[in-house]
Amino acid sequence: MKNSIITVCFIAITAFAVRADEGIWLPILQKYTVDDMQKKGFKLTAQDIYDINNSSLKDAIVQFNGGCTGVVVSKNGLLFTNHHCGYGQIQAHSSVEHNYLDHGFWAQANSEELPNQNLNVKFLYRMDDVTSQILQNINDETPETVRDSLISERSMQIAEEAEDGGQFETEVKPVYCGNQYILYIYEVYSDVRLVGTPPDAIGKFGGDTDNWMWPRHTGDFSVFRIYADKHNKPAQYSDDNIPYTPKQYLKISLKGYSENDFTFIYGFPGRTQEYLPACAVDMLLQHNPHKIKLRTQRLNIINADMANNVEIRIKYASKQANIANAWKKWQGEYLGLQRLDAVNKKIEFEKRFTEWINQDDSRSIYANLLFDFQQIYAQLNTYSLLNDYFNEAVMSPEIIRFAAKLSSVFKEKTDEDRQQKIESLQETATDFFKNYNLETDMKIFAEVMKTYHSNIAKEYHPDAFIKLCADSNNDFTTIANAIYAGTKLANQTWVNGFLADVDGKSKEFENDIAFVFYKSFADFYKEKVSPELKKLNKQLALKQRLFMRGQLEMQTDKNMYPDANSTLRIAYGKVEGFSPVDGTVYKHYTTLTGVIEKSRKEDVADYKIPARLAELNAAKSFGEYANEKGELPVAFLASNHTTGGNSGSPVLNAYGHLTGLNFDRCWESTMSDIMFDPEYCRNISVDIRYVLFIIDKFSGAKRLINELELVK
Repeated sequence: MKNSIITVCFIAITAFAVRADEGIWLPILQKYTVDDMQKKGFKLTAQDIYDINNSSLKDAIVQFNGGCTGVVVSKNGLLFTNHHCGYGQIQAHSSVEHNYLDHGFWAQANSEELPNQNLNVKFLYRMDDVTSQILQNINDETPETVRDSLISERSMQIAEEAEDGGQFETEVKPVYCGNQYILYIYEVYSDVRLVGTPPDAIGKFGGDTDNWMWPRHTGDFSVFRIYADKHNKPAQYSDDNIPYTPKQYLKISLKGYSENDFTFIYGFPGRTQEYLPACAVDMLLQHNPHKIKLRTQRLNIINADMANNVEIRIKYASKQANIANAWKKWQGEYLGLQRLDAVNKKIEFEKRFTEWINQDDSRSIYANLLFDFQQIYAQLNTYSLLNDYFNEAVMSPEIIRFAAKLSSVFKEKTDEDRQQKIESLQETATDFFKNYNLETDMKIFAEVMKTYHSNIAKEYHPDAFIKLCADSNNDFTTIANAIYAGTKLANQTWVNGFLADVDGKSKEFENDIAFVFYKSFADFYKEKVSPELKKLNKQLALKQRLFMRGQLEMQTDKNMYPDANSTLRIAYGKVEGFSPVDGTVYKHYTTLTGVIEKSRKEDVADYKIPARLAELNAAKSFGEYANEKGELPVAFLASNHTTGGNSGSPVLNAYGHLTGLNFDRCWESTMSDIMFDPEYCRNISVDIRYVLFIIDKFSGAKRLINELELVK
């Protein structure tokens, strides 16, 4: 069984029956795809992409703060990522007096670069296939609990051995739904400083209006620098640290691109689910409208308050962006899956899968698989929706989330662990009150809990919630007023006192109305919902692993990349536009002219621009950053397969030179996490020439340009 798994994985990555623009590939398997890349125009080798014995492109790529990607662009550790990836740090450094959101920020010397708490970047040092060690003596007859225990134990042992005395951060992750296992070894740098950012009017130009859309005109970039100790090793922040010297940094192309040019992306895509059964996609389509509605309610309240108060705008800028991102993505995903008739396409595949099973008695292990999926998802539907409402309604008011975080101190069993938790919560509390507005949060509470009450059956209402509703005659404004007026958790002085004397104030905390509300739901879900979710998801994991194995065995003529799992991947395609609807054809790039045209729509707040940008455009002062037509390119499209986590990923040309930073997908592409469509799926990137123009001409940060190696 072990050997058969390795064999089907090998077959899956060596066959090419479908266009290779689809796919998010493991670098250690790149030798199997590089021939196809070279046929499409790639000028380098597999070793140029990934090599553990010599420096390679992988050594210039970082996972940025666990959720984005960044790229090293100078011998002095200068790092480019997206503006929205660095937005939390930009916002944290901003105040009414130093409003970097509105005005931007550019350090004029290294000494002015701003340190950031809890920010790190991770370089992949090496990745190894450890499937044979993990699955040794595990077969189809091994009980699932035994299998899980063995895999967990072996993964931990392999990861610990690879840490090399704490020098590296390590993890073992499954691919192909647990049919293969990869060890990842990282070098982690935690002294990462903000060097520069354009104002929101450039870095977020278009805002929610343009998010996930094309044509796009957003200068979505920010600049950081990695610092190390005198030996170039990771170190906590210190004035003695010096700029990091990378093994590899990327050269930057001023040549740009033409339509149909080869391009590829190197980054850390988050999560895809390309191999789900039809009933799973059907459930997603049922649930997405609920999540969209709940986030719409939150955004309507936040947007109105931000528009009326500059202090609230600064406090909620990062929160609003985070809420809005998934909100709009889910809408595009829902429409895209409907347009593709995704459920019926999955059903058609499952018919072929059943025919394939019936052709050979040795495939009987898969015989009941699709029926089992239907039975499990029929039960999961209720509990999954409840989980969505717990996350998007119950836990969306900030005071309720804060109560949950503070209560975590009581879970620590030793004095040392409790003290560490208290210190961590003191930082959490400082950040919470810095960026909190009670009136905004209270309005959100009333709105989302009213929706919970209306859409979730009463049997899933905790007793305390039922009583609150009965006492107030289902008036959720009254409920919100009572909770927010009665809680001590919105009082910074009381919270500081609680964290200074947890035992002495434990009873007060446990009786606090906000904590009681949170605990009533948390306990109810822990007792009634979580066990069922855990049981059903455990069953699904086994079935999905088997389904994945069957798909690999059945489709030996198709390239089957493993789903993304926040590890380093390659995706490749070409620069190209597309036609989203009948009669509309989108060009593959946009220019500063489009920014100016949008800025004339005075009724759209997301289209306001700095006067300086308009002046530079009027003077056509683009310098060497203009294209051959004299235009200043801003963004471009390509057919690279991307997902969340690819934000900030370098977009490279055939020679491995940096041409842009990926920051989004077209709205019509967002279903690509579930089902890729080569006709519609396009990633959106900010043109690196626009990045350089903003740094140089707009911001006057010439010292940074002088660090870069520009290829003309």
